[in-house]
Amino acid sequence: MSDNFAKPQSIDPEAAFSPNPSPSVSKAADDLRAAAGERAREVAHDTAEQAKALKSKAIESAQQFRDVATDKAQALKATATEKATAFRHAAEEKATHLRTVADEQWHQTRDKAKDIHITTEDYIRENPTKCVLGALGVGFLIGLISRR
Repeated sequence: MSDNFAKPQSIDPEAAFSPNPSPSVSKAADDLRAAAGERAREVAHDTAEQAKALKSKAIESAQQFRDVATDKAQALKATATEKATAFRHAAEEKATHLRTVADEQWHQTRDKAKDIHITTEDYIRENPTKCVLGALGVGFLIGLISRR
């Protein structure tokens, strides 16, 4: 191997800065520029292709998420409808039961009130004097209380 740096005539510090470089240096610079430009175009093209691929994957993922969300929303709606129907039926049954119990209680109360009315009438017919004196006494007490 020959050592080019050891020879003083092969090193020309002014050669790179001269206004008219040698044709081989100009050609090498042009070749480097062309290669760099081509490489830049390749990188830009590859980057654009990667961006397109990522965009299509993102669109596909978004569509999948949308489909999954739609399916889950429909399932949730169906479940909510089933639950609402079950609650409505349970409430209707409970209301019917309460209505029946209330009607029974009302009839029992009316019957008891009629029995008490009849019993009271019979007592008053059998003991008219006691009832009149009792009513006068209660009226007198109510009158005293209302004056104060």
